[in-house]
Parts: sequence; structure tokens; C-alpha cells
Amino acid sequence: MTAIALYAANVLAICILVCGLYLPRHHRRDMALAFLGVNIGVLALSATLVTAMSVTATAGTATGIGIGLFGVLSIVRLRSDEISHSEVAYYVASLAMALLAGLGSATSPLPFAFMVLLLAVFAIADSPRLTARHEHMEIILDRAITEPEELTHALEQRLGATVKGVRVRRLDLANDLTVVDVQITRPTLAASVPARATTAARTRSPLRREHQRTALATVPVLEQTR
Repeated sequence: MTAIALYAANVLAICILVCGLYLPRHHRRDMALAFLGVNIGVLALSATLVTAMSVTATAGTATGIGIGLFGVLSIVRLRSDEISHSEVAYYVASLAMALLAGLGSATSPLPFAFMVLLLAVFAIADSPRLTARHEHMEIILDRAITEPEELTHALEQRLGATVKGVRVRRLDLANDLTVVDVQITRPTLAASVPARATTAARTRSPLRREHQRTALATVPVLEQTR
């Protein structure tokens, strides 16, 4: 098996990861382009460095290639304020696939096995069925709440979900604000539909009773007119 097969396997794997898993679930075309570009770029770089090392196989050359590869990878900046943790994971996976294909041996099944393992992990761990009901968000409340139980109750009322964890990031008593990181679990569809139906029925019933009273009150007036 030649190195071309390993490179082709990397291209197929990154296309499945980005086009088959990431885009249908996260819908960010800019990050998809970044994942593809980093993968192909690191693959080309590592393959070229390995070829150069095989031509001039000396200890100094190997050390220089290793330092150069580390320097290129350190250019990739993962800013946590711009991309989420799940997107960082996709970033790392695209790098790992490129390095497996560029530095791996085409005669060994390990690079192919690790690519398949990465795809399987992301297909399962990032599945909407597994994580759709669980959310993490930062919330600013227009009240300064110091009691944990009161804070949890206020968040559950406003979000309509079960609060699994709360971390207070800032408590501003002067401006009456509370900034929190909260983990919530949304109710299932079967549980949320009856609740919405009950709420809607409660909302409509007073209007319906008022309409009935208005209709009954207008009957004698019409009879007198006749």
C-alpha cells in the first residue's frame, strides 16, 4: 500500500468529518473551511517534511523538521472566545488526521484505524440525540441574587428547563445584576406539549367565558328590539 492511499484516506475522512458530521449539526461554513484548510495544509507540510527527511536522513535534519513542524502548528490559534469547545475538538481532530496521514506509515493499519476511530467518536459523542437537550449558557439576571436556591428557582422559571449546575461569575449589588454560567436540561417533547396545551387552555378559558357572558347579555337586547 502506497502513501497515496493514506493521503486519500485522510481526504475521505476529513470530508466525512466536516461535510457529514459538522455542517449538518453546527451549520458554520467558515469553520468548515477552516477545518478543511488546516487538514490539507498540515498534510501537505508533514508529507513534504517526511519526504525531505527520507532523502537526507540525518539527526540534525530530523531535529530541524520536528522543530519546524511544531512551529507551524503553534501558529494555529484556538481562541476560546470565538469558537466553542466542540469546534476546538473538531479542530484537533482535523489536525490529528492530517498528522496520521502525513507522518504515518502506509504499510501499517494503525493510521487508518485511528481515522475510523475518530469518526466514530464524533458521530456518537456529538449526536443531537445525545446532547440536544443539554445546554450551557451565560445569563445576566436583572437582580442580585445571593441565595443559591432562589437563584436556581429564578433560572428555572425564566428558562423553562431544569437547572443542573450554576456558577456565579459576577454579583453586582450596586447595579443589581447577577452573571452566571448555567447548565440546563430541556424537557422532552412529550413532556413539554401537555404543559403548553394546559397553559394555552388556561389562557383561552377566561377569554372564552367573557365571550359567552357577552353573548348572553346581548340576547335580551335583541329580543327587545324585535
